[in-house]
Amino acid sequence: MKIGFFSEAGYEGTVERNHPNMRTDVAWVCALDAYHCPIPMIGTIEDNAFDVGVMILPKKRKPLLNYPLLEQYKRVCKKVTVMQESYYNYWQDSNIAEQIWYFNFIAEMDLIFCHNDIDLKYYNGITNVRTELLPTVMITDNVRPRNESGDGVIIGGNWVRDYGGFDSYQVALEITDDITAITTGRMKPEEKGLFKHLPWMYWSEWINTLSQYHIGVQLGTAAAGTFNLNCSFHGIPCIAYSNSNTQKILHPKTTVELGDVAGAKKIARKLKDKTFYDECMVDTQKNYEKYYSEKRFLEHTHKIFDSIK
Repeated sequence: MKIGFFSEAGYEGTVERNHPNMRTDVAWVCALDAYHCPIPMIGTIEDNAFDVGVMILPKKRKPLLNYPLLEQYKRVCKKVTVMQESYYNYWQDSNIAEQIWYFNFIAEMDLIFCHNDIDLKYYNGITNVRTELLPTVMITDNVRPRNESGDGVIIGGNWVRDYGGFDSYQVALEITDDITAITTGRMKPEEKGLFKHLPWMYWSEWINTLSQYHIGVQLGTAAAGTFNLNCSFHGIPCIAYSNSNTQKILHPKTTVELGDVAGAKKIARKLKDKTFYDECMVDTQKNYEKYYSEKRFLEHTHKIFDSIK
């Protein structure tokens, strides 16, 4: 089966397994042996080039409003699907014209791929289009799980609503004041003086850097759940909300319901107990192999693709 991936990323072609920046969208292309085409170049692709297409629509869609993207997409792919971007209703922050365009586009798909269980219900509910999960996956050929760690806590986002950085920081303080945050494009300048931040880095460097931390905290909105997944690979207990599949499946003992900061603080204090910490560490690594290995990802996705071709 020929699978085409389409996004705003600028590269064209397949992805080698030693790619240095194997973030989620790149890992999907690599694992599925798909061919990636930048959306602006879709007009150069021949008719029926792919059996199935997977498109990640850009967050900034104004340039697409007057372009026949749907027609071009159906021309080059026999079956068309779209992959959810960000949390499920982020697109409603756009202006009305872009919201209508987005809805009309996804309503014409053969299938909508989603991140989490909650997203399946949402997208099926508003479109009546079949929805399926496209789990986040890691390409781990050149990565080894940690064999030791430091004492620090890492929080998976900055002080904005979507990442829940302020809430995560409050929970992390229950464990230690040795707190580090990742750097995203939405980080506010004032954050720099409050605690340590990792600089932006390629995924290959990030996944090895992460291994040096003791506990992760991510009380943000549910999207791809990459932070939770990366922590699990290394056996790092992660405290986060249950609306993320990678959290509730991989870290069941350190998961709380949405908004339950008090419960998150309680778990943070409990993780100071070595017995509980070790239980969480062992459980999450076992869950990773059982539910989120690349082998499991391929079994899941190929069944879906076979059902729609």
